[in-house]
Amino acid sequence: MLSLSDFVNIDTKHIWLQVETAEQEKVWQLSQHHSNAIAIYNAYLNRICLSRILTWFQLSLQEARLRAEVFPSEENLPSILEIVNGTAIKVGETKIVLVPTETIDIEELCVPQEWVDINSWAADYYIPVQVNLDDDDDCWIRVCGFATHRQLKNQGKYNSSDRTYSLPIEQLTESFTLLFATLGLRWREEVLSEVTLSAAEAQNLLQTLSDASIYSPRVHLDIPFAQWAALISNEQWRQQLYNQRLTKEKNTAPTAKKYFSPSIESMNSVSIDSSFIPMNLNQWFQKLFTAGWQPIDEVLNSQLGNLAFEFRSFSATSKTGINGVKLIDLGVQLGGQSLALMLALSQEEDKKTAIIVQVHPTGNNKYLPPNLKIMLLESGNILQQIESRSLDSYIQLNRFKGLSGTRFSIQLTLDDFKMTENFSI
Repeated sequence: MLSLSDFVNIDTKHIWLQVETAEQEKVWQLSQHHSNAIAIYNAYLNRICLSRILTWFQLSLQEARLRAEVFPSEENLPSILEIVNGTAIKVGETKIVLVPTETIDIEELCVPQEWVDINSWAADYYIPVQVNLDDDDDCWIRVCGFATHRQLKNQGKYNSSDRTYSLPIEQLTESFTLLFATLGLRWREEVLSEVTLSAAEAQNLLQTLSDASIYSPRVHLDIPFAQWAALISNEQWRQQLYNQRLTKEKNTAPTAKKYFSPSIESMNSVSIDSSFIPMNLNQWFQKLFTAGWQPIDEVLNSQLGNLAFEFRSFSATSKTGINGVKLIDLGVQLGGQSLALMLALSQEEDKKTAIIVQVHPTGNNKYLPPNLKIMLLESGNILQQIESRSLDSYIQLNRFKGLSGTRFSIQLTLDDFKMTENFSI
């Protein structure tokens, strides 16, 4: 296995920085104050990236007597990392956004829309940072070049399903001498001003998005981005969202929360249980959807990709059919890909509820990641299990039925990611 020194000798174009174990453990402790495991791990990766890059910038700018600092401030980091990937630093009037990824073969810079289209967040430069924390004794980050805001807006590809701008890695500038030489120049395109939210509108959004089981409120696609941007660009409202998500998580499942111990092994895994209180699927027949679930018909096909025909035809054959979808963000540790977990329900003549479960890729992704497993569990026992292959456009459990009062769980696993959704009929 290649060490950091090997990589440095092989690839002399990029910046390679060591990550010490002591720094990982310190950052891990700082990252615990979030509402769910994905947000915790997102904060951990981003803080590792920010810590190392900030130190590197300080050393690089010493002769120029310039200072790099966290933007907007260290105090604002928790409320930002709860909801979005990426951090920012500021050198004078120049802003630089750092976007960490654990993708092994980086093919593109992928920047959340918030860092591009919110006036007060938009930066001059964007830097993808590859983070490798798999080897306890040889962890590192690689700085892969940079792009400007102007490049992202004019040449980048916008993906509406996960609200990101992407740019092929080949279009990035690799020489950071050029970045340091052009500090102070403006490399931003004009961005539309944020819409104005009333206090009542803001409180309605806060009530919806403060549910901690909505792991990624930024891709709650029935809320227009303009409203979302107006909400989180307001420091007071963003802090309120952060506080409410933490408070609701603690109040709804006080014994369910399982923060990881600060061991290196635990830092590289993510495990999520939606709630110890199962969702009552009977409420769906009254059009009541909660905890991040939405009726499929209310989500645009362009956001979900190629929905399987049988999902619509299944409920169409019954007057009592209903279906729902939940968008799942796999997090930066799995390349930021998102999935759609879909359930179709139908009330049968034998008073049982029939259920079909599928998982689809979203947006421009045609295929699921390979080795994604979906399992049907009852009392901890595996009743069904399906695993995706390299070119599966979706996977599906066999149709099953249950009487009123039946409880079951659907579990998704991929590498170190695990998510469990609990239901009752």
